[in-house]
Amino acid sequence: MDIDGWLRGIGLPQYAEMFRANDINGELLGRLTNDDLKDIGVASFGHRKKLLEAIAELGGANTATPASPLVPAAPIPGAAAPPPEAAGER
Repeated sequence: MDIDGWLRGIGLPQYAEMFRANDINGELLGRLTNDDLKDIGVASFGHRKKLLEAIAELGGANTATPASPLVPAAPIPGAAAPPPEAAGER
């Protein structure tokens, strides 16, 4: 993926050098968090939000945080599974 072109396309080309300096490629892009963007120097809250929304539009996997309602909760070890639905007509 051309990160420089993607950043130009979303109107944030000023971060291209920052992404290159931190070795952020298409594989890592989908795993970036708000804190990651802060760490690499994206100071503007609005720019971080815009970047995260654009990453989500790319279909970047793993963009949801564990606290997100979009991520299913892990099953509790030892908990009984729900009973299977009865199949067939009644």
